[in-house]
Amino acid sequence: MKFDEYLSSKKIDSKKYKTAEPAQYAEFEKIFDQVHPDSFTQQKLFLINKIRRAHKLEEQVEVKKAAAPKAMRPKVKPLKPKTS
Repeated sequence: MKFDEYLSSKKIDSKKYKTAEPAQYAEFEKIFDQVHPDSFTQQKLFLINKIRRAHKLEEQVEVKKAAAPKAMRPKVKPLKPKTS
């Protein structure tokens, strides 16, 4: 995952953010390339929220997940007790 994709997933407009705060953008991009995205989120959670409010992504990019097929239940006839 690239840093721009990550920002989009967090509903941050990467173009606005990059032009408004280029030094912080470059620093965060460097850190993001070195750590896992979940770790980056944990480290910068409060800053990400401030950035999201300042540079909100206007258009929503939806990522559709393939729907898993529903599991079929076996059809079992109820057993009747044997009578003699």
